[in-house]
Amino acid sequence: MTEFVFFGGKGGVGKTTIASAYALECADAGLETLVVSTDPAHSTADVFEQEFGDDPQPIEGYDGLSAMEIDPEREVQEHLQGLKQQLSEQVSAAMVNEIDAQLELAHRTPGAYESALFDRFIEVMQNADPYETVVFDTSPTGSTLRLLALPDLLERWVERLLEKRERSIDRYEKAAIGNRKPRRVMDGDPIVARLQERKERFEFAGTVLREEATFYLVLNPDELSIRETRRSIETLEAADLSVRGLVVNRLTPEPDPHEEGRGARYLRRRVATERDRLEHIDDAFDVPTVATIETRPEEVRGTLLEDVAAELEVKPGEELRIG
Repeated sequence: MTEFVFFGGKGGVGKTTIASAYALECADAGLETLVVSTDPAHSTADVFEQEFGDDPQPIEGYDGLSAMEIDPEREVQEHLQGLKQQLSEQVSAAMVNEIDAQLELAHRTPGAYESALFDRFIEVMQNADPYETVVFDTSPTGSTLRLLALPDLLERWVERLLEKRERSIDRYEKAAIGNRKPRRVMDGDPIVARLQERKERFEFAGTVLREEATFYLVLNPDELSIRETRRSIETLEAADLSVRGLVVNRLTPEPDPHEEGRGARYLRRRVATERDRLEHIDDAFDVPTVATIETRPEEVRGTLLEDVAAELEVKPGEELRIG
C-alpha cells in the first residue's frame, strides 16, 4: 500500500526543502518514492537542480527517487476544455455557446484553481501503485486547506445534483405522450454517469486522505507562522484530518562561546527568542514538534539537502523524529 505524506504550511517557511529532504530519506531507506509539487513557485526544480514536468521523472543522482511538478494554470485550462468537450456532446447546439460563456466565467472564480488541481491530485493518488511513498509539497496553507476540504463538500454537492437530475428525467418520462420518447432515460444518461463518476472520485479521495495519509505542518519560529499553524491545525481537524507533527524550520544557529561582537550578541538574542517560541509551541499545541532544523547560509540543495535529510532521521513507517 502506498503511503501519502503531506507537508503544508504558510508560504515561504521551507516546505519544499523539508518535503524534498523527507523524500530523499525515504528513497535512501529503499522505498520507491515520488515527490509531487503543487506549489506554483515550483522550487523542487531548484532543490534538485533539474527541471520537472507533469509526469514523474527520475531525479538524477538519487536511486528510487522521482519528482513531478503540477502546473496549476495548465490544469485549470485543461479542466475547462474537458468540461466544454463533455457538455458539448450532451446538450443541444443552441446551448453550447451559452455554456462556454458560463464556464469561462466560472473558471475565473477562486474555487476553479482548487477544483482543477484537485482532479489532478486525485489522478496522482489513483496511479501511485509504482511508488511506496508519495510526498506532496503542497501550495501555501490557505489554498491547500481549501483543496483538502473539497472531498466532503463536492461529494454532497454531487449527491444533490444527482437527485435533481433523476427527478428531472422522471418527470420528463412521465410527460411523454404516444410515440414521443424522452431523449435520455436514467440508464445510460451521460450526465448521471458523469456525476456518479465524480462522486466516486471524491469518495476515494476522502478515504485516502483520512485513512492512508499523514500530514505534517512546517513553520518558522515567528509569531505569524505560529498563528497560521494554529489555524491550519484547527481547519484540518475540522475536516477530520489529523496532523502527525510539526517541523520547525530555519532556527538560528548559536555562536560559539568565545565569539563576541555585535553579530554574536544578535545571534544569542535571536536564539533565546526562538527557544521561548519553541517552548510556546510545545505548550500551546497538542501536536508534537517532531523535528527542528537550523537555517543554512545558502540555498539548500545537493549535500546541504542531504544534511537536512539526516536531521529528520526518517525511518520507513515511522513519524519524523527530532535530529
